[in-house]
Amino acid sequence: MPNPSIAAEPSRRAPCFTLLAAGVAAATFMLSGCGEQASQAPQSPVPEVGVETITPHAVVSSTELSGRLSAIRVAEVRPQVEGIVRQRLFTEGSLVAAGAVLYQIDASSYQATYDQAVGTLAKAVATANAAQTKAARYAELSKIQGVSRQDYDDAVAALDEAKADVLADRAALKSASINLGYTKVVAPIAGRIGKSSVTEGALVTAEQTTALATVQATGEMYLDVTRSSADWLRLQKELASGQLQQAGSDGALVHLVMEDGSTYAQPGRLLFSDITVDPTTGSVTLRCVFPNPDGTLLPGMFVRARLEEGVNQQAITVPQLAVSRAADGSASVLTVGADNKVAQTPVTADTASGADWLITRGLKAGDRVIVAGSQKARTGALVKPVEAGSTPATADNAVAASAAHS
Repeated sequence: MPNPSIAAEPSRRAPCFTLLAAGVAAATFMLSGCGEQASQAPQSPVPEVGVETITPHAVVSSTELSGRLSAIRVAEVRPQVEGIVRQRLFTEGSLVAAGAVLYQIDASSYQATYDQAVGTLAKAVATANAAQTKAARYAELSKIQGVSRQDYDDAVAALDEAKADVLADRAALKSASINLGYTKVVAPIAGRIGKSSVTEGALVTAEQTTALATVQATGEMYLDVTRSSADWLRLQKELASGQLQQAGSDGALVHLVMEDGSTYAQPGRLLFSDITVDPTTGSVTLRCVFPNPDGTLLPGMFVRARLEEGVNQQAITVPQLAVSRAADGSASVLTVGADNKVAQTPVTADTASGADWLITRGLKAGDRVIVAGSQKARTGALVKPVEAGSTPATADNAVAASAAHS
């Protein structure tokens, strides 16, 4: 007869195995579900950046130099004779014409000297006329031996002496006339006159070092600036090699930047550059001239001159905000390669051109420079480049528009 206890044991184990199988299946299902959710987790999007594709273009090469303006002609008014100033005949700060009387010096003593010279000359002329008559009479008498030869020679000598006196007295009269004219102190040139250093009643002398006033012709203004001889040599080499072309046939144009940052309306021109290098500074002097019909420019005014050196037909420029500089001053830009990965590219950017830097080394045509969104770009990271135009603001707008469409 079978043992009832043995027959009942398998029936108790079956439910246990069934529960264990169900638990394993449930765990497997849960794990597979977690794996599917993990595989379906969203990835971070590729950041968009604004880029500008490098295209060489013509750029006028210019340099900015500072200096002070000076009048094209300056005349210091000084007295030529000694005397007391009786009148000042001009208004300080006004325009005066060439030859206008500025001061009247007491002329009484010079007038007396002139009158005396007139009388002396008249006396000398009368004496000469008498000597002329006598010499002519003695010449006729000497032919018939009416007078001795000695008397005739004395008459001729007296005539020559009288003529010499006339010449001397005429010169004295001219000198007296000049001194009398000097009592009227006139403007040597036309221009604007400054303040007067003397008033009525002041004693002036011909040897004094202090000018009575200064007249400056301000219709045109000079500006003398200096630049290093090394820069000058570099410019000559670039022009000779054809890298730069002369900006104009009439010489280099110069634009004036005023003290308040505004640009003077009328451009000037470069007159010449000095042929001597200053041994103490290693620089050469450049002289520019500017028209000043309205009197806007004043002597002594501090200005900056933007000198157009030439035209670079294959210039490469990038916005200034796209260039970063290290602590040592070296410059670099972020570029996007053909694989759309970011790279840091060292460049040489020493010259500004408006709101851009002129790049002389490090970039070539076709390179894509990041001009907006650089804070989202890391070196070696993948980015989505968006052509941004020529300015950072345009780049930001392009990136924003692209993000809105996506």
